[in-house]
Amino acid sequence: MKIKSVKDLDVYKLAYEIAMEIFIISKSFPKEEKYSLTDQIRRASRSVCANLREVWAKRKYIAHFTSKLTDCDGENSETDTWLDFAKDCQYITIDDYNKLVEKNRRVGQMLGNMIKKADVFCQK
Repeated sequence: MKIKSVKDLDVYKLAYEIAMEIFIISKSFPKEEKYSLTDQIRRASRSVCANLREVWAKRKYIAHFTSKLTDCDGENSETDTWLDFAKDCQYITIDDYNKLVEKNRRVGQMLGNMIKKADVFCQK
């Protein structure tokens, strides 16, 4: 399959799926978490997708592409940290936590593979 858009990438699809699941789950977080954990976990998970779209549009230079992908990976790691807090504060179930962390880990692996093979994704 020819990749026409960043939306065709499996990593984007999975990152978007995680962000949407986090949005739905975080609706039940306590009100006092609105401007802390709820905001942070939503922002970090959405940033993975947003940074992927930005890097895809600017994949002319390998160094820039790689740098932006590391930003994506950083946001993905931050999302994992917020998931730890949500679990330890008992805002999400262990099952939801395990599913999201596994998906998050897969996104991290995919981003790592993209970083290693940046030249394949960059425009010639």
